[in-house]
Amino acid sequence: MSNETEKMIGKFQDNIRSVVLGKAEVVRLATVALLAGEHVLLEDVPGVGKTLVGKAIARSLAGQFRRIQFTPDLLPADVTGSSIYNNGTGEFKFEPGPIFANVVLADEINRATPRTQSALLEAMSERQVSADGQTHALPAPFMVVATQNPVEFEGTYPLPESQLDRFLLRIAVGYPDRQSELNVLKSHRDGEPVDTLQPALTCQQVAALQQSVRQVAVEDSINDYLMDVIEATRRCDDLRVGTSTRGALALYRACQASALIAGRQYVVPDDVKQLAVAVLSHRVITKGYLHGGQREAVEALVERLIDEVPVPG
Repeated sequence: MSNETEKMIGKFQDNIRSVVLGKAEVVRLATVALLAGEHVLLEDVPGVGKTLVGKAIARSLAGQFRRIQFTPDLLPADVTGSSIYNNGTGEFKFEPGPIFANVVLADEINRATPRTQSALLEAMSERQVSADGQTHALPAPFMVVATQNPVEFEGTYPLPESQLDRFLLRIAVGYPDRQSELNVLKSHRDGEPVDTLQPALTCQQVAALQQSVRQVAVEDSINDYLMDVIEATRRCDDLRVGTSTRGALALYRACQASALIAGRQYVVPDDVKQLAVAVLSHRVITKGYLHGGQREAVEALVERLIDEVPVPG
């Protein structure tokens, strides 16, 4: 990896860590998602910094940022946009919605109805929005940072499996350690530090980094190991649905991004082990149909499967 690439990645992560205190692993995983050109889902109880992480990612990029507060009365057109009749021309004109941005913070995504949640599917998968028979391309780079509360909380709608599958990673934010939380109290004395955060990367630099990720080498032995992990989820007696091919591709790309962040031009088994839970746990379905609030149980099951798969020498 060139020194320039290392500096860009380091600057981006340092920028986020300056306001997201005590959550270095969350920042690293969010960076993995950005460099892989994919989306991230932050899940945890209210008040632990999910929205802060999303804002910090957005403000660290010199691109367009939009925040969508998901509520039960939000309509699909409020997300994607709609056609407005122009009295002057006598024609309908498409007015883009807030999804047309480089970074979209979908705050409390599981408080909206499934119909509105599904409005994101095409945008997240194809980087485009279809309306009135026309296709409208989204800007590049494009990343959705979604937050959600555990499903046992009042007023939430579980995300459907097809929606979850569009997120590269599902990350539990968690509470910071005591010292980091004390630093949060001190840093917020004069206001919100994230509001003064300056961009660390341009959109062109992000595009270059994403291209560099695709050049990271993955040896055949690592591919075999990755597929052994995927097949373990499909053979597991406790799982009704294992990991799909899209999930295998997601893990592959995430490992490439993780290697680049670590300063390597090649993937190692530890990349697979470190990312498998965050990439795969929301893509499998247990026979007991564990969801949201039982996230920990699903993650523990996936971690057990990974530990049982032999690591290549």
